Amino acid sequence: MIRVVLADDHTILRDGVKALLDEEPDLQTVGEANHGRELLDLLADTSADVVVMDIHMPVMDGFATVTELRTLHPEVRILILSMLDHENYVNRMLEAGALGYVLKSADISEISFGIRMVAAGRPFICTHLGLSLLQRIMQSSTSLSAYQTGNAGSSQRPNDLSKRELEVLKLIAEGLTNAEIADKLFTSKRTVETHRQNIIEKTQAKNTAALIKFAVSNGLLE
Repeated sequence: MIRVVLADDHTILRDGVKALLDEEPDLQTVGEANHGRELLDLLADTSADVVVMDIHMPVMDGFATVTELRTLHPEVRILILSMLDHENYVNRMLEAGALGYVLKSADISEISFGIRMVAAGRPFICTHLGLSLLQRIMQSSTSLSAYQTGNAGSSQRPNDLSKRELEVLKLIAEGLTNAEIADKLFTSKRTVETHRQNIIEKTQAKNTAALIKFAVSNGLLE
């Protein structure tokens, strides 16, 4: 069971996310906080595996909270859940110590998958951000070359993946959520998540953007 703490100053949003996460058999919301200071106080007495937190919060915002959280509770993984999609915010939060970044507009299946990924110690960004990052990478040949050099997954071949994994990868690259992929392939969301995790392991891709680039580089979107 993955123990989750939610930190956001919007009670309605927290209630909504909590209700949806509590429907997942392997996720349990063990605490809630309105801001960073309240979150740190809560974690002093509550054990958690993953903190799902916003950036803009009163008293102590996300930037200060992540920095202090990494010092006081380095074992806790951090997933940012924000409406801010600018690259600067994403980079700052990841550099501060967050392991994942998901937009509030993301499907709950992608949020829950992100929680599972960061709980396992793996970086994660949502599909929308991955597509935006890929677009910037593809616009610069220099950046693309550097990205290829630094990404071990680019050396993998499409035939390293099963037929179903290739189907899932193509749909990920098209921007579909796990739930949408499940509907399209007439399978369960959990099965899609398993395929997605297997793809990540086989390609050694660090995030969704790397998976999408792998699909583009190997002509899977044609």
